[in-house]
Amino acid sequence: MIAPQPATSLIAADHVTCRFGGFTAVEHVSLDVGPGEIVGLIGANGAGKTTLIRMMLGLLAPSEGGVTLFGTTPSRHGRRRLGYVSQNLGLYSDMTVVENVEFQAAAFGITPERVALSGELVEMRDRLVGSIGLGRQRQLAFACALSHDPDLLVLDEPTSGVDPLARARLWDAIRVAAGSGAGVLVTTHYMEEAQQCDRLVLMAAGRVAAEGTVDEIVAGRTVVEVTAESWSEAFALLGDAGYDIMLAGRQIRVASPDTAGISAALTAAGVSAALSIVPAILDEAIVAVSSAR
Repeated sequence: MIAPQPATSLIAADHVTCRFGGFTAVEHVSLDVGPGEIVGLIGANGAGKTTLIRMMLGLLAPSEGGVTLFGTTPSRHGRRRLGYVSQNLGLYSDMTVVENVEFQAAAFGITPERVALSGELVEMRDRLVGSIGLGRQRQLAFACALSHDPDLLVLDEPTSGVDPLARARLWDAIRVAAGSGAGVLVTTHYMEEAQQCDRLVLMAAGRVAAEGTVDEIVAGRTVVEVTAESWSEAFALLGDAGYDIMLAGRQIRVASPDTAGISAALTAAGVSAALSIVPAILDEAIVAVSSAR
């Protein structure tokens, strides 16, 4: 039996598991989204994010646990109240832009004029969708998803392959929708986008590894900052040693508390460096949490 969810939940998963034969793609994951809330679902490729979304929408049956959409079992009627952009976008590449718009409008019982296309897409209205480029296709899919004023937006990597300006415009639209009361569940690989979410759910190896606001996930985590004159040599050395590293200017940030090991590796190679412990940023906290799984 599905555990009772808060009355405000638009979509919820209750300890869901999904198995494909002997492989467990998602294991005992719970997640819910309320009105006006932007929830970011993050994690590496293969973490189980898309499988979880498909279960929550009723497109894939859970092996265990249960899901609700607008307080009840997912159905075609419930899905009419949401805007969904899947990774494959749900567009027809052998139809023109305007034909895709007309098809989507008919599916939701609205006029094609309700689909707000950018100027670039208007100019491409008679071109086949398969010929207009991935960024423009994503803009089209997003415009179609918003056209019927959905109560819930579910967006699976909606800005992948989109240029920075178009990405900013899409996020403006996401915030406007949330400000009007729509719930938003979005997956993203862009950390600057993740930081715009009200809260985050981090998945690793099919399970929830961490959840909360950005501040709660970072939560006092630290990294070792390495300053070396021969920074490129130090970077290569620490990477070869298996450390998770990032480069910030010419300073190396190591997502590990192992200052002794880092210092020993550099000293053994004759690389002079200064080490200091500094607060982690979101990317580094995610690496640390995911590695701990």
